[in-house]
Parts: sequence; structure tokens; C-alpha cells
Amino acid sequence: MATIILNKNNFFNNLDIIAKYSKSVDKIALVLKDNAYGHGLVEMSSMAKEYGIKRAVVRTHREAEIAESFFSYILVLGDIPTMVSKTIRYTINDLESIDKFPKETRVELKIDSGMHRNGIAIDEIEEAFIKIKARGLLLEGLFTHHRSADELTSEWFWQKKNFEDAKRIAKELAIKYGFAPLRFHSSNSAALFRNASFDEDMARVGIAAYGCMTLPKPLHVDGFKPVLSLWAKKLSSRKLKSHQRVGYGGDGEILSDGVVSNYDFGYGEGFLRVCANGYKTPEGIELIGRISMDNSSFLSSKDKLLIFDSALHVATYASTISYEVLTSLKPEIKREIF
Repeated sequence: MATIILNKNNFFNNLDIIAKYSKSVDKIALVLKDNAYGHGLVEMSSMAKEYGIKRAVVRTHREAEIAESFFSYILVLGDIPTMVSKTIRYTINDLESIDKFPKETRVELKIDSGMHRNGIAIDEIEEAFIKIKARGLLLEGLFTHHRSADELTSEWFWQKKNFEDAKRIAKELAIKYGFAPLRFHSSNSAALFRNASFDEDMARVGIAAYGCMTLPKPLHVDGFKPVLSLWAKKLSSRKLKSHQRVGYGGDGEILSDGVVSNYDFGYGEGFLRVCANGYKTPEGIELIGRISMDNSSFLSSKDKLLIFDSALHVATYASTISYEVLTSLKPEIKREIF
């Protein structure tokens, strides 16, 4: 099976840039959902702790349990707890879910500020506070998510204004219903870099930390470096004549005599099949034929082949985004910190 290499220096470089914008390492909440965007939940948690990150964001209770020993604060975005934890907070995504949370669960209320995916409407905030109080939950925060922070539109501005309105209402209601001062956060990676002066309690940073963020030129931030590279091991080689064809359907035709080798990385490990249409590695080595479940063929005789050193490279060939490339990588692939 292929090997994933995680570059600690690149990761720390990215966190340095993020900390500059957030004004404090303590305000960084590293998003680790979906196996840390394919990088490896335990590996990235370990490096984050070494750097000094104390907060994390995950999707499920299981992810929170795995990461709990590395952080003092974890926010779960999309799961209902089965037990109460002092470290783990859970997201309330709609009014109906409030009654499903065990008493004394630490919760944060998500606001629908315009994305219309998860969260309660601004005019439902007081109803939510009443239900949270009646249920005996410990409300600690209020947050939202931007739908277009990485695009040159006006949407980021009006969503920001909507959340400011929600914050004002929530601060008054927190006093009225006896909740402690609340935590407020709205910035994902892109939104953090759009704030001239960041003033929230934390920023939930994912793709920027992994070095694969793309922004329009006017919003571009220099200096980020990809953390993850993927290397495949040679399984076999053969010398082929010009116009011989390789793989399923004979789709891969070589145009001159050469060596074709098979490597241990296929769509079963997360190599998107659409990349078979003309993919070349960062070193310019050409993929030949279809991508198979467990292997792929290249015009190479190398014992170890760099398949990619940035998910952005693969995303270009696959006409997709770096997030899909990274989260497609299977947890079973060996991950090494370098």
C-alpha cells in the first residue's frame, strides 16, 4: 500500500501564518473532521498539541473520543452525545434536536446566518434559549458558518452582519436566562483572512492549516505549504513496444518503446478514477491507462513514485476541490510524520 508523508515543518509554517491573523495561538481551533481532512486524526492531533493548539473541531463523537487526550476543548459539529464530557461540546443544529441531548451536556448553538444548511433562524434564538434552559443543558457558545467567504461576492458581508445581530440578541438573552458569557465564532479559513481585525473568541481553521486553500487573487494569502504528500511503491515493471496498450479496456497506449511500472495506489485507496484522463505526477511522469482498484501504471521504472505533493495538483486533473482529494484517502494508508 502507498505511504502518506506529513511534513511537520510545513504544518507549523501554516499555523504561524494563521496565528498572526487570529492574533493568538489560543484562538485557533483546528478542524480535524473526516480523519483530519484525510491527513490522519491522531497524527495531526499530535502535531497540533506539540505546536500549542488547545482547541479542535470534529464531526462525530467517535472522532472527539480519539482526539480528547490532545485538546482541552473539542466541538462536535454533527452528532448527539451518549455521555457528558467536560472537554467535548456538541452543536445544536435545530430546535427539534435539543430534547435529544443528555442533561448537563455542554452545547453551542449554531445560527443560520444565510447558508440555509444547519442552524436555527435568528428569530428562533429566544425559543432555543428557553428549551436549552428547560432541558438543563450548559450553553457555552454561539456560532455560524459562511457559505461564500472564499468567493468575491457581497455574501460574506451580509452574513457577517446577520451574525452580529445574532450575537447582540444572544448576549442579552444570556443575561436574561442565566447563562454565563457566551463564546462567539464564525470564521472558517477563508473568513479569517477577510477580517481586517479579528475579534472573535476563536477561528475554526481547516484547509488553510493543511496548506491547500485557494482564494481569488484579491483575497490570496501567501506562504501556505501543503502538509501531505503521497508516495507509491513499485509492484512490477515491463518493457513495452510502441502502441502496446495497458490496463482494463486497453485504454493506455504508449507511443514509443519504454518501461511501464505498476504502483500500489488505486481508487480503492482514494486515487480518483477521473484522473486517468491525462494525469501526470508533479515530476511530469505520465499515468498510463485506467486507475485500477489497488494499483496504477506509470511510464516510470522508479522503485518509489511521488504521486502528488499537493492535493491542489490532483484537484486540477479531477476538476474538483482539494477537500475531496484529501478526504478520499483511506485511513488504512500508512501515515508518517517527517
